Amino acid sequence: MNTMTHATGKRSGRRSALWLALLGGVAGVVTGCSDLSPPPGTGVRLTPLDDRVRIEVNGQLFTEYVFHDVPRPFCYPVLGPGGVGMTRNWPMRDVPGEDHDHKHHRSLWFTHGNVNGHDFWSEDRNFGRIVHDGFTEVKSGRTVGVLRARNRWVAADGTVVCTDERTLRVYAGPDSERLLDFEITLHASHGELTLGDTKEGTMALRLAETMRLKPNKSNAGKPTGHIVNSEGVRDGATWSKRAAWCDYYGPVDGHLVGVAIFDHPENPRHPTWWHVRDYGLFTANPFGRHDFEKLPDKTAGNLVVPAGQSVTFRYRFYFHEGDEQQAQVAARYAEYAAPARPAVR
Repeated sequence: MNTMTHATGKRSGRRSALWLALLGGVAGVVTGCSDLSPPPGTGVRLTPLDDRVRIEVNGQLFTEYVFHDVPRPFCYPVLGPGGVGMTRNWPMRDVPGEDHDHKHHRSLWFTHGNVNGHDFWSEDRNFGRIVHDGFTEVKSGRTVGVLRARNRWVAADGTVVCTDERTLRVYAGPDSERLLDFEITLHASHGELTLGDTKEGTMALRLAETMRLKPNKSNAGKPTGHIVNSEGVRDGATWSKRAAWCDYYGPVDGHLVGVAIFDHPENPRHPTWWHVRDYGLFTANPFGRHDFEKLPDKTAGNLVVPAGQSVTFRYRFYFHEGDEQQAQVAARYAEYAAPARPAVR
């Protein structure tokens, strides 16, 4: 039985009292379209629903930002070039041929397994939740759509450990690609904040089962996916390595598609380490030095944010056709990493 059904024509899509209450609790919230609002079927359109925000690119569903009554906000489904599903459906939906391991791997999400000693990664027992506090901006546009949200990181005992402000930007490019920028600022709003050394994190994807480097039983004997990073390291050897970007590509519904995650050069500890697995887990993790480098000091990767201060991380997801060469991933990363130039007048 499906535990969640993504937005289709079968679901109402009407704004509810819940949504209005959420918006009403946020001062200065911006909703609707920008001054250059997209005509129907073009641009990036964000539509608020009861428990999520539907995001369409050129009139086609790209993803939904799910925020209400979940362990942490996440994006699901994530549809890449050709409208194919780029992430595993379970545990949101039960689809034949998918493994049911790691129920906390919810499509596309940000969290960490050791935050002031609290586990915000798993969903087994005594785990923390990232609780949606409200939106400060939900805006459509001809070239870019923007979603800004605030959240509380609440431990299993009810303690608020920290807060975050996050921004998702979705771009209206050609249908052969999708671009998502994910920016998050973690605030040490409730005392000193320690992001602890563990491989269980952080900016994460769980890819479609057919894209896996190591196929599951349902896909045994079929073509598999591949992994490559900016240093030229490939497949299983990419786990624990540092790189500016990493790309995971493979077959979905007869299409060869991939996704690259770009680590912004201004991120702490750039280039990041990659917790990327042969079974489809794909994460950028700047904290897990003890695990990744096999260091005796289990706190080697700790990052401490003093009380009242904050730390910001920026990533780009580039969903593309073909492998990393066909998609020119290295060149696209160079565009992302280049500093902004002032306009010439």
